Amino acid sequence: MRRPIDPKVDCVFKALLGSNNNRNLLVHFLNATLGETLRCPIREVEILNPYNDREQADSKLSIVDIKAQDENKQQYQIEIQLLNHSGLSARIIYNWGLLYTRQLKESDPYELLKPSYSIWLLAEPLLDDQLAYFGDPEFLHVYRFRDNQGRCFHNHGGIWLLELSKFQAADVETELQRWLRFFLEAERLDSSNLPVWMQTNEMRQAMQTLKLFSDEDRAYWEYQDRISYLRIQRSLENDLKQALQEKEAVLQEREIAIQEKEAAVQEKDIAIQEKDAAVLEAARLKALLDQLHQQIKPLSE
Repeated sequence: MRRPIDPKVDCVFKALLGSNNNRNLLVHFLNATLGETLRCPIREVEILNPYNDREQADSKLSIVDIKAQDENKQQYQIEIQLLNHSGLSARIIYNWGLLYTRQLKESDPYELLKPSYSIWLLAEPLLDDQLAYFGDPEFLHVYRFRDNQGRCFHNHGGIWLLELSKFQAADVETELQRWLRFFLEAERLDSSNLPVWMQTNEMRQAMQTLKLFSDEDRAYWEYQDRISYLRIQRSLENDLKQALQEKEAVLQEREIAIQEKEAAVQEKDIAIQEKDAAVLEAARLKALLDQLHQQIKPLSE
């Protein structure tokens, strides 16, 4: 390739798996990711929002997730997320809910609902390692409705989270590992001299999509525009985090000042109470002395 291309940049990601020319790659990726969860392997998909390079000119406004359905009308959403944010977990759940519920039109019976699968590739870690479920590797988190014994409530699909930063497989043993390693390393590969683990028809085809972004100026500048936008987003996010940290520091200082003021007020109150107690004690002692004087006076006379 003339220029390195990162397949994790969302416009490239959508061209890889969301183009009608690459529908076989989407089928391969879905089967590799969902594996034994599916009752039978996916053979064909319809991409519901296919990649169109003419619609990518304003990449800041383009829809970069991938939605598809297979021959059995099962629903799929695939998205790459390079930057985490505070609302990401809620957004992931919300998007799955939309994918599942939007199948029904008004008055449609619930029986028409098909399993819906939401797959997220996350460039940054999102979850604690101990949250991996039922023996899943630490980079893979699968969420489905289960009871305390791990039994599925209903074949509704679910949410698959793939944390790329936690994937460290040096040897490729599964097709999912092959895809994950591709997303992590393809930017640094020589398309004319691919390593052994890339010597499959799917991986060669995937590299051809990267080569298109590398060699065609229009596609490459679209890619660069998207990277610039992501850099701006990262800068804004960092500025926001710094502002929040500074605000938190100011609030902590204010809280400490309030606590110190309250402590000083309490000390003053204690001093006043002690003074009042001392005055009362002095008055009590004076009263006792006066009483003794009154008792002694007749004897002295």
